[in-house]
Amino acid sequence: MSTYDEQDVKAHWEARYGERERVFSGRVNPWLAEVAGSLSPGRALDLGCGEGADAVWLAENGWHVVGVDISETALQRAAEEVAERDLCDRTDFVQMNLSKDFPEGTFDLVSAQFLQSMVQLDRERIFAASARAVAPGGVLIIVDHGAAPPWANLTHDHEFPTVEGVLAQIDLDPVQWETLRAAPVERNAVGPDGQQAVLIDNLIVLRRRADG
Repeated sequence: MSTYDEQDVKAHWEARYGERERVFSGRVNPWLAEVAGSLSPGRALDLGCGEGADAVWLAENGWHVVGVDISETALQRAAEEVAERDLCDRTDFVQMNLSKDFPEGTFDLVSAQFLQSMVQLDRERIFAASARAVAPGGVLIIVDHGAAPPWANLTHDHEFPTVEGVLAQIDLDPVQWETLRAAPVERNAVGPDGQQAVLIDNLIVLRRRADG
């Protein structure tokens, strides 16, 4: 991976979101909906929130959400979306480079959905901070791309993270943490030109023990 300073990283994501008016579908990530749908709403932290689809879904389902992203363009779109849905009292958005900074406080749910990047991203630091931010009894969910979709135009070999690799990287004390799920999972998806495919995601769901 190439080395970028903070301005280069921010410029990369501003260019990415500037490619068109809407980059993502606006739908909640399905694994987040599945996991959070079984939890009692509380405070949630959405890391790499992008244009806010997950934050909107969480807020509509009773959560108070802090969404973080490095791109001001993405955060502006997220803010517009929650304002249109009258969810401003349940959402806060923060522009931040998570490789260097992290929101203060603790949360009942910390979500990192596809927090992967072709430019500099200190996932080890971010995941360590994420674990510290989970309140007793709270849940940390990490979802990664486990393999490239068939329509991806990768010009070089790209090594995708594994479930085992991420768990080793986080290295949480089993006395304090319970593993609820940690495995590759499949989901149906539609590509940019209408192609249908089954994609592989890596799903990790960890709960901080209330008495840990």
